[in-house]
Amino acid sequence: MPIRRSILTVAMLGLLAACGQNAPYGNTPPPGFGGGVPTDAVDVSVFGAGVTDTVLFPVDTWELTDAATATLTAQAAWFTRNPQATAVIEGHADERGTREYNIGLSARRANSVVEFLVLNGVAPSRLTTIPYGKDRPLEICSDEACYARNRRAVTVVAGSVDLGS
Repeated sequence: MPIRRSILTVAMLGLLAACGQNAPYGNTPPPGFGGGVPTDAVDVSVFGAGVTDTVLFPVDTWELTDAATATLTAQAAWFTRNPQATAVIEGHADERGTREYNIGLSARRANSVVEFLVLNGVAPSRLTTIPYGKDRPLEICSDEACYARNRRAVTVVAGSVDLGS
C-alpha cells in the first residue's frame, strides 16, 4: 500500500506542476493571425506610384467598386508591360459571419479580381486565387471602419519583374 500511495503522490505533484506553467496559447494570437500588411504600408513600387496591391469591398459583396476598378485597371496595364509576372489574388473577409461563409465570399472576391484582370488583357494562366476568409485580418476590431479594411483582395506578384515599368 505505501508504494501505491507514493505513486499517487508523485502523479499528483506532476499534475500540479503542469498546471503551474503558462498555457502555450495564452492571449497571443496564433501564428499568421493578423499577418497582413496595412494598405498604407504597401510598397507601391511594383505597380507604380499611386497604385496599391489591394482593393476593398463593401459589406457582403464581391462586386468591384469604382475605386477598385481604377486600381485593377492600373494593375492590368502593369501586367501587360510585365508579361513574365504572375500573381496570386488573396481574397479576405471581415470577422462577421461563419468561417465557411467567409471562405466562399473571399473566394468570390478573389475571382472577381481575376475576371476583371483577364477582361483587361491578363492571361488567366498567370493568375491564381486563394481564399482566406476571416483567417488573416489586417486588424482585429469591432467597428465598421476597421471591418472595411479587412474586406479586401490583395494582388501578390511573383515571377521576374522589372520594377522600372
